[in-house]
Amino acid sequence: MTVRIVVADDHGIVREGLAALLSARDGFELVGTAATGSEAVRAAVTLKPDVLVMDIQMPEVTGIEATREIARVAPDVAVLMLTMFDDDESVFAAMRAGARGYVLKGAAGDNVIRAIAAVADGGAIFGPGIARRTLAYLSRPRTDEALFPELTPREREVLALIADGLGNAAIASRLNLATATIGNHITSIFAKLQVTTRAEAIVRARTTGLGTN
Repeated sequence: MTVRIVVADDHGIVREGLAALLSARDGFELVGTAATGSEAVRAAVTLKPDVLVMDIQMPEVTGIEATREIARVAPDVAVLMLTMFDDDESVFAAMRAGARGYVLKGAAGDNVIRAIAAVADGGAIFGPGIARRTLAYLSRPRTDEALFPELTPREREVLALIADGLGNAAIASRLNLATATIGNHITSIFAKLQVTTRAEAIVRARTTGLGTN
């Protein structure tokens, strides 16, 4: 069985390098490329590859946002992140968005091929450095920051008070901020957590232990 692949990267030299790598291996076929996040989403829908290799830093729509959208509109396409970013925020944002693998640029060609094959087969794979980072993250004591790394410290504070049942005015009074500022924080929280109602936000927060009531 041939694994059909789309490569999404804003650098032509990366796309060409991966194309050359894949052409030299049996069982792999490059069916398309994308230079922006929006193009990556379109390619996932129209070309229906088995694997879409994605960079995080993409024009128009980030690789994280594109991955999240692909998980929604083309859930059968496995996304493998191939990027230079190895910070916690990038790694776990990619995982939450639905990426099935995360490999750093600079990895040996054989490792990239193995990663593509693994996610195409339904597995999840992470490069050695990323795997160590993931294990370290999971073994850390749980904190508000660890639970919601996509939120700023202030946003986590606001979310905890939402989970405690406080309204916007009460939160503003508690934090000595303007009510409009609290509204802006809540809008950002909802967007980052991908929720649309206060009730959903409370459930997300309390499920992970945030909030005391």
